Amino acid sequence: MFQNALVIATSAILVATAPAAAQQQLCTERQVVLSQLSKQYSEALVAMGCANNGGVLEVLSSGAGKSWTIILTMPNGVTSVLAAGDSWEALPVMAQIDPAA
Repeated sequence: MFQNALVIATSAILVATAPAAAQQQLCTERQVVLSQLSKQYSEALVAMGCANNGGVLEVLSSGAGKSWTIILTMPNGVTSVLAAGDSWEALPVMAQIDPAA
């Protein structure tokens, strides 16, 4: 368990600070990722959607917006950390303007 936590923490730092070409993707069980992000960064789910490849894309953020993480869980249950960073800001939902109206 400690090894998984260390790998997740290290990978989150690598994803947030490494150039795009050098970014390492962390993949493990979804519950391990969610637990570690909650414990270490106080992150919780703020958005989710279905990806065209059959996966579920989720965005997590700390309550204060200090950190955020994007994960993708595939149908086989494997979750990958796609990106992480800081200064998350939720935007208000704007009314959609229908040009045909």
